[in-house]
Amino acid sequence: MPEPIPQAAIEAIVSAGRRMAERNWVPATAGNISVRLPGGRVAITRSGFHKAQLDAGAVMAVDMGGAPENPALRPSAETGLHCGAYRTFPDVGAVVHGHSIANTVLSRRAGDSIRLEGYELLKAFPGLATHEAAVEIPVLDNDQDIPRLQRAVEARWGNMAAPILPGYLIRGHGIYVWGPDMEAALARLEGLEFMLACELANLSINR
Repeated sequence: MPEPIPQAAIEAIVSAGRRMAERNWVPATAGNISVRLPGGRVAITRSGFHKAQLDAGAVMAVDMGGAPENPALRPSAETGLHCGAYRTFPDVGAVVHGHSIANTVLSRRAGDSIRLEGYELLKAFPGLATHEAAVEIPVLDNDQDIPRLQRAVEARWGNMAAPILPGYLIRGHGIYVWGPDMEAALARLEGLEFMLACELANLSINR
């Protein structure tokens, strides 16, 4: 039988779900949350659960290919995108995915990236010691074929010397952000969501 999911991983996912729900970033049953486990395993939210109401029964384990350890349980439809981040970046310990109004609207309007420049919160991200910086958040077209979408994500990563901002947007869909642990992933998500909300507000002001 598979090893039990560590309680600390379950608690991190449950707490993250509540934190994201409080900010209206995971409406209905949207979004998904995961934590890297030892031995090439991933703990991830099951499909169909509201993130404000998660408990141990809403978390399951998959391998690095996204295959469920318990075939009777169905993981999030986008599990492959979480696993792709873990496979590509060995230091990633947690991945979060949300659907805010700002990231949804802006990604629908964007080209292949959204430029963030001059924000104090840029200093929260690896390699950025000052607000006097400009970064591009990749925007990828939405695709219900998750393996194909993950290949598109990896192609974008391959064209970047170093993805300074640890995340990307899926057009009209939402945002993926990761970090070395859950607290870092959530802090980065909050920073990005704040800057995206500022960009959305600026559009309204300049209409």
